[in-house]
Amino acid sequence: MGFDHAWTYDHLVWGGLPDSLWSGCMPLLSAAAVVTSTIELGAFVVSPNFRHPVAFSREVETLVDISDGRFLLGLGAGGQPDDVVLGQPALTVGQRVDRFQEFVGLLEMTLSEDHVDADGRYFRARNMRLGRGPVRDRVPFLLAGNGPRSVRFAARHGDAWVTTGQATEGLDEWFGSVGRAVAIVDEELGRRPGRRIDRYLSLEAAPRNPLESVGLFDDMVGRAAELGFTDIIVPWPRDTEPYKASMDVLEAIAERGLGQSR
Repeated sequence: MGFDHAWTYDHLVWGGLPDSLWSGCMPLLSAAAVVTSTIELGAFVVSPNFRHPVAFSREVETLVDISDGRFLLGLGAGGQPDDVVLGQPALTVGQRVDRFQEFVGLLEMTLSEDHVDADGRYFRARNMRLGRGPVRDRVPFLLAGNGPRSVRFAARHGDAWVTTGQATEGLDEWFGSVGRAVAIVDEELGRRPGRRIDRYLSLEAAPRNPLESVGLFDDMVGRAAELGFTDIIVPWPRDTEPYKASMDVLEAIAERGLGQSR
């Protein structure tokens, strides 16, 4: 169909479809990697809710190898209901962000260095070995952020920033929240001359489904482009909510060739 990237969520349970069949993110992406050759494949997004960066680093190494470097690693602080699915106590928003930042730092170490030891507040490592040599430069970290603190962290440490915007009732208000986050990214990057990052806007969290019509899709993509986003993500059409939409709209967009350029 000509699209640049395809994604799946990384949840054990997802609140949007709590009773539906659910597949493991990394096995699913591995299966997709062996039957494709060019499309980038992403996790949207991995969180510390049920993952440890040391063990997860081995999965990342393996998927980078299987996909020949086509893996896009989205990373976020995580939310409900996965935040307590292992029986752990719920954390405050601030604690989740603290844990996320520690997760990202240790994951980066384990993908870059051999014999990693670490003693953090949330995660520890003892003599973690690289399985295939350093692979960090082959897997981009797309750091998720909607609130100011996480947006700033993504701008400082990510290869890309991904956002879903803030929950609002109207489309104008939603794009307004996205624009405020963009301003924070621009401010942070302005302090680091020469640094740039790709910017991914997920339209699945917008108050309206972008696949309601080709016209609405064009309008939302145009507004995203005006805000400086390099990429967008849209939900695959479903017959029922969430993300109820016609497959005809997605096919019309693909046939028109919009899926062939970001």
